[in-house]
Amino acid sequence: MYGLEFTLGFIGNLLVVLGYIFCLPAWKSTNVYLFNLSMSDLIFLCTLPELSYNYTYNLKKFNPSLCVVNRYILNVNMYSSILFMMWVSVDRFLLLCHPQREHILLTLKAALCITILNWIWVTIQIAPLIVFIVQDLELNSWTVCRDFASLGVAKVTLIYTTVLTITGYVLPLLALFLSSQKLVSVLMKREEMRGTSFQRPVRIVRAAAIMFLVLYTPIHIMRIVRLTSRLPELNLSRCIIDYINAVYIVTRPIAYAHSVINPVFYFLMTDSFKEALQDKWRQLKRMLMTAP
Repeated sequence: MYGLEFTLGFIGNLLVVLGYIFCLPAWKSTNVYLFNLSMSDLIFLCTLPELSYNYTYNLKKFNPSLCVVNRYILNVNMYSSILFMMWVSVDRFLLLCHPQREHILLTLKAALCITILNWIWVTIQIAPLIVFIVQDLELNSWTVCRDFASLGVAKVTLIYTTVLTITGYVLPLLALFLSSQKLVSVLMKREEMRGTSFQRPVRIVRAAAIMFLVLYTPIHIMRIVRLTSRLPELNLSRCIIDYINAVYIVTRPIAYAHSVINPVFYFLMTDSFKEALQDKWRQLKRMLMTAP
C-alpha cells in the first residue's frame, strides 16, 4: 500500500506543486494553504519508498537520523494536513461572506502568517514524540526504529497520544465540520434566493470533512487501543496483543491515503488553478504544433 500510495500520490502532488509555481499568475489566501498542503504531502510521500523497502524485506534496523526525520515528517504531515484543509474551508466561508476580500483573514499576508503559525504549532505537538523516539533509539543501541504505539512506557505514551488526538485531530476535525456546515448553510440560502445550484461546492466541502473522518479515525482509535493493550495491568495474552497490533498496522496506510486524494481537492477547490493549468497546456500544445 505504501508503494502504491507513493506512485499515485507523488505524480499528483508534483503536478500541483509545479502548477502553483509555474502556472498560477496571482496567489490568493486559499492558494497559500493548498500549496503548503501539497508540499507537505510531496515531502511525506518521498519517505514511503524507504518504508516500503524495509517492511518488504522485514528489516528492523534503521539509520537513527533517518528514523527521526522519517517519523517527524510522517506525523507532521498528518496533523498539518487537517489544519490546512480546515483553513481552506474557513477561507471559502469568509470569501462567501466577504466577496470583495475586505476581511483581514482573506489577505495574502494573513494567510502567510497563519501558515507559519500552523507549522510551529504542529512541530510543538510532535516534539514530545521526537523525544520518545530518541530515548527508544538510545535504549536499543541506536539501531531499532519502532512505530509510535510501540514507544516508551505505555502509560506515558498513552497520555501523550490522547492529548495529541484531541488537540491535533478531534478539535481541527470539529472546526472543519463546523466551517463546512456554515459554508453549506450560506450556499443553500443563496441557492434558494438566486435559483442557482451550489451543489458542486457543497459536495466538495462535505467530501473534504468526510475524507479526514473516514481515513484518520481508525488510526487514532487503534493507536490508543494498541497502547492500552501494552499496559501491564491488563495482562493481555500475546495472541490478543498481536491481533490488535495487526489491525493497527493496517490503519496506518489507510490514514496516509489522504496524500493521494488531496490533489483532487486542489483542482476542485479553486477554478483559477484549474484554468491556469489548462492555459499552460494549450500554450505547450501550440508551441509543439508550431515547432519546426
